[in-house]
Amino acid sequence: MEARLNLMASPVAARAMKHIVAAGKALADSTLPAATRELVMLRASQINGCAGCIDMHTKDAAAAGESAVRLNLVAAWREAKVFTDAERAALELAEQGTRIADAAGGVTDEVWANAAKYYDEDQLAALVTQIAVINAFNRGNVITQQPAGDYQVGQFH
Repeated sequence: MEARLNLMASPVAARAMKHIVAAGKALADSTLPAATRELVMLRASQINGCAGCIDMHTKDAAAAGESAVRLNLVAAWREAKVFTDAERAALELAEQGTRIADAAGGVTDEVWANAAKYYDEDQLAALVTQIAVINAFNRGNVITQQPAGDYQVGQFH
């Protein structure tokens, strides 16, 4: 499979993507747990069908010590016993934040309140931003059909 377009070869797209990449890197300095960030990015990428991001975040999370069981169960997190209540709240916020078009009301007050039980304002801000950033990456990759499978851990860090 070949990508339709190399976004980084386009001067306009490369300039824009540089800002999205920088936003993602800034989130690494937040107090939101790294494992939670990876799980959220993986779940949004699964929903969006972004093979490149699924490849990247699965490998990065595994290299950071995440278990294969948890990674394999992200797609079915509701039925899995391996996630904390805080992670479940983050995953549900990620799902509703990713599927905005599927629900007329967007993220429900109940889902927001549940996330706010586990995360302070700075962490919630990081979580919301992380969801927005990964969705931007997913959309760019899916639209241009970026291939997956050859990502090396840390390749884009």
